[in-house]
Amino acid sequence: MSKIRRLAVVMSAVAALMTGATAVAADGAALFKAKTCWSCHGKDAKTPLMPFYPSLAGQNADYAFNQMKDIKSGARSNGQTAAMKGVMGLVNEEEMRIIADWLATLQ
Repeated sequence: MSKIRRLAVVMSAVAALMTGATAVAADGAALFKAKTCWSCHGKDAKTPLMPFYPSLAGQNADYAFNQMKDIKSGARSNGQTAAMKGVMGLVNEEEMRIIADWLATLQ
């Protein structure tokens, strides 16, 4: 494979990765809004409505995803999970993953 061809392949792969990351960011932000997460955790995921609600921006994606799953299933039932339980009924696991991945990108 020529150097030019290899460079084109690498550039195509990078462009695909960047497009995918952009799509996840847009989808995550849209889902955060559509699923009403922002109403308690703040539109920027940094300024929660109440001081005892967590700021979610920058949270580890796997941790956030697992917390959402545990709240939805009832495996986690402490703290403010009673309020979250109803909201999590609106979110499927794929959407949880997209939201969690988006939250992890925030500073």
